[in-house]
Amino acid sequence: MDFVIGGLAGAGATIFTNPMDVVKTRFQLQGELRARNEHTPRYRGIFHALYVIARNDGVLALQKGLAPAMLLGFTMNSVRLGMYHIAEVQGMTKSKNGDISINKTIFWSSMSGVLSGVAANPASVLKTRIQAAAHPSIAVGRQYRYNGMADGFITIYKNEGIRGFFAGVNATCARLAVGSAAQLTTFSTAKEVLHSYGICQRSPLGLAFSASALSGVMVAIAICPFDVTAVRLYNQGPASKGEVLYKGVFDCLRKIYITEGFHGLYKGLGPLYLRIAPHTTLSLVIWDMLNNLFDKNKKS
Repeated sequence: MDFVIGGLAGAGATIFTNPMDVVKTRFQLQGELRARNEHTPRYRGIFHALYVIARNDGVLALQKGLAPAMLLGFTMNSVRLGMYHIAEVQGMTKSKNGDISINKTIFWSSMSGVLSGVAANPASVLKTRIQAAAHPSIAVGRQYRYNGMADGFITIYKNEGIRGFFAGVNATCARLAVGSAAQLTTFSTAKEVLHSYGICQRSPLGLAFSASALSGVMVAIAICPFDVTAVRLYNQGPASKGEVLYKGVFDCLRKIYITEGFHGLYKGLGPLYLRIAPHTTLSLVIWDMLNNLFDKNKKS
């Protein structure tokens, strides 16, 4: 049940945050391995991107990749939040005095993040490629055309084999280890600090909302370079599609920094935050409330 609750929390939050994920993906792919003065941005800002995508591809294009995104949200969060909740309930995240141990919290949140990344990577690859597909006038990065989620999985398997589903898995694991540690550690710590100051003591929903909103800031800053790297590796595809731009995570980070500068590593930070913050808030609030509901039913 711990895993199901975590999965439902992630999938539910994805419905609201997917449009910003589409924008983030486009930002991170535009100007790939080009200096800022060597290309004209197709998307000049968040609102401009929303307008351009809706105008050229239709309003529904803002929900591109929703099916694999929800599968990703369920798979990733069922493993990540489910595993972390078990560790929390078993007291594995606390010291001998019963207080939250930062070191133990970081370890368990990072471990759950890595395992969830491996489990959800196939959905991540497909989601990114569907979100990147656009009208030629606004297309960025390599373009893939799939007739839905099932066709996408079949096509990737036929053309790239099992290996295709795990493109960028190292970047994903690094991103999730860092992001999960930042998210769950700051969420648990923020809840404890807010509670100790008497804030939202009578409102579990308010406490969860406030704590998760605070954790979103740290997550976005911590994971952005790894998020850019993961998107690039997902979208580059097999050698048969053309030159393989990146040989791995560190090669990708190096090339982005050399050609696009420090700015390149933080492409899409704005939409990433606007996706992470509400997704963090919604998923953790839903997770916290479902856990409280389940615990009450179990006791009664």
